[in-house]
Amino acid sequence: MYEKKDLHLTVEEQISQLEVYDSAVSNLRITLVDVDGSVQYDTVADVKNMDNHMSRPEIQAAFENGDGSIVRRSDTLDMNTFYYACCMSDGRVLRVAREADSLFSVMGSVLPTLFVVASALFLACMAISHLLTKSFLKPIEQLAEKMDSREEIVAYEELVPLIQTIQKQHEDIVRNAKLRQEFTANVTHELKTPLTSISGYSELIENRMATEEDMVRFAGEIHKNANRLLRLINDIIQLSELDSKVREMVYEDVNLYELAETCVEMLQMNAGKHGIELFMDDNNGGDGEGEGRKSCSVKANKQMIEEVLYNLCDNAIRYNNEGGYVSVGVHPENGEVVLTVADSGIGIPKEHQERIFERFYRVDKSRSKSTGGTGLGLAIVKHIVAQHDAVMELESDLGKGTKITIRFPI
Repeated sequence: MYEKKDLHLTVEEQISQLEVYDSAVSNLRITLVDVDGSVQYDTVADVKNMDNHMSRPEIQAAFENGDGSIVRRSDTLDMNTFYYACCMSDGRVLRVAREADSLFSVMGSVLPTLFVVASALFLACMAISHLLTKSFLKPIEQLAEKMDSREEIVAYEELVPLIQTIQKQHEDIVRNAKLRQEFTANVTHELKTPLTSISGYSELIENRMATEEDMVRFAGEIHKNANRLLRLINDIIQLSELDSKVREMVYEDVNLYELAETCVEMLQMNAGKHGIELFMDDNNGGDGEGEGRKSCSVKANKQMIEEVLYNLCDNAIRYNNEGGYVSVGVHPENGEVVLTVADSGIGIPKEHQERIFERFYRVDKSRSKSTGGTGLGLAIVKHIVAQHDAVMELESDLGKGTKITIRFPI
C-alpha cells in the first residue's frame, strides 16, 4: 500500500518529465480527478480554488464508460476548450484539455498567406488579361491597316466569323461605291448624248444653215432626243426612289392577269410599228376568264407592277425582229402567280445574261441607242421584283429569243 501523497507526487513527477521531454505537452492542460470528483492536480489552475468536477460530462463519461470527451467554454481559462478524460486502473480520472482554435484565430493566422496569394493572383490576372486583350485586338488592328488587302488575317477561331463579316461588309461598301461612281459616270454620258444632239440641231436651225426639209428632219431628231432625255430622267428618278426605300409602299390586291392584258392593249400600236405581234398567251394554265383570271391576284404595288409589265414588253418589242412575236402569260402554279414574257427576238449571249439586269448595261450599244432604250428598264424590273419577294428567271438563246419568268407569292 502507498499513501495518496506519494501517488500524487509520482503523477506530478511523471507529468513534469513529460513536459521536459515533449514540448507538445506544454500546450496541454492536465488534470487529475479523484474518485469523489475532487481535483488532485492541475497544470494550469490552483486546485484549492477549483470546485468538484464530478458534474463535468467528460468526467462522468470516464467513470461510467472508461473515457469521454467534450468541447465547451472553460470558466477557468475563459476560452473554448477540448476535453478528453479516461479512467485509470486505480479508479481516478486523468483529463487532458487543449484550447480549441476560434474562427478569428484561424483567420488571423491565414490572412497573411491569403493576402500574398491574392496579390499573386491579381498580378497574374493582370498580366494574362493584358496578353489576351493584345491578342484579341491584334487581328482587328491588322484588319484596320489592311482593309483593302486580300491578304488573309490570322485570327483565333472565335474571331474568324467577326473578321469575315467585317471584310464582307467592307467589300460591299467598296463595291457599292464603285457602282455609284459608275452610275454617275454613265448618267453623265447618257444625258450628254441627247443634249449634244439637241444642241447641234438647234444651232443649225438657229444659224439658218438648214433647208426647210432639213428643218423638219432636225425637229424630228430634237423631239426624239428630248423624249429619250425625259425617259432617262424618269428612269433615274424611279431608280433613286427604289434605292432610297424612303417612299412608302402601298400594297393591295392586284389582278396580275388584268394588268398584263391592259399593258398588251396599250402597247399594240407600238408593236405594230415594229411589225411585231403582241398577244396574251392563255395556254399555260390560264383561261383568261372566270376562275382562271380570279386566281391570279397578288399582294403588290399596282404602279410598280405596271412598270414591270411595261418594261418587259417594251424591251421584248425593241429587241425583236420584224415579223416576230411577243407573248405575255399569267397563270397560277403551285401557290404562286407566274408571269412570263417571251419573244422571238435577237436573244442574249450566255456571257451577258448575268449582267443584263445591271444599270446601263447593254449587249448591243448601237442597237440600244437606235431603239431609244435607256439601259435602266431591266434594272428597275429587278428592284421591283426584289421588293415584292418574287423570283425572276431568264432563259435566252442567241438568235432564237428570250423568255423572262417572274414568280409572285400569293
